[in-house]
Amino acid sequence: MVCAWAAPAKSAASAAIVARVMNPSPLRCRNHPVTNGIMVATASAVNHDRPAAAPPPRRNPARSRAAILSAATAEFSAKGLAGARVDEIARRAGLNKRMLYQYYGNKEGLYLAVLESVYAAFRGAERALRLGDLDPAAAMRKLVTFNAAYCAEHPELISLLSTENLHRARYLKRSREVPALHGALLDMVAEILARGQAAGLFRRDVAALDLYLLIASLGWFFHSNRWTLSTIFRRDLGRPEARAAWRERAADAVLGYLRP
Repeated sequence: MVCAWAAPAKSAASAAIVARVMNPSPLRCRNHPVTNGIMVATASAVNHDRPAAAPPPRRNPARSRAAILSAATAEFSAKGLAGARVDEIARRAGLNKRMLYQYYGNKEGLYLAVLESVYAAFRGAERALRLGDLDPAAAMRKLVTFNAAYCAEHPELISLLSTENLHRARYLKRSREVPALHGALLDMVAEILARGQAAGLFRRDVAALDLYLLIASLGWFFHSNRWTLSTIFRRDLGRPEARAAWRERAADAVLGYLRP
């Protein structure tokens, strides 16, 4: 009798538990404006309230290339081709090595890109002088003094070209861009020379290439050798006054050479 009565009670209790599990009571939320204090916690409600994850930032290829070139210029100019490390270039650029190889192929390809970039910057700065707006003598003086000043202000150019000369232009020979840049440079020098010759200011037996080699040597030699020359002659050739004086001497020398 006792057993017969207990079994239904147990079944009723079990049924109540199952009902509560399968149909949970709604959660109470006193201040919820929609449900009058009752809010059912569902997956959709939770996901709706959670802010969407922001998409990852898109990389700017042009900015990445510029960062790599800047870092590589510093590394190659300081340590040369053999001493430079791709790991260090990537660290300076704030990128991983995979990006360097993706854009430039290998270390030598990156080195050549650096050479091309420093030449392009040099030639671009020369074009910005607008020498065609000046009379021939003033244009020639400005070209000479600019060339010397640029060498002083861009030691990375001297370092990189010194490295490439040690390699006998092994990598520069692969470039199609640099010869084109210098073709435009010779055209500019030839135009100034022709105007000066037509005005009777410059001698007529001077070729544009020979003239440019003279200009380049006067700017290059002084600044690429200033450390050794300063030590040998016990004079600081790196002082601003010394560099300014040399620029004017170089211009005087070129104009004296061109005088009929």
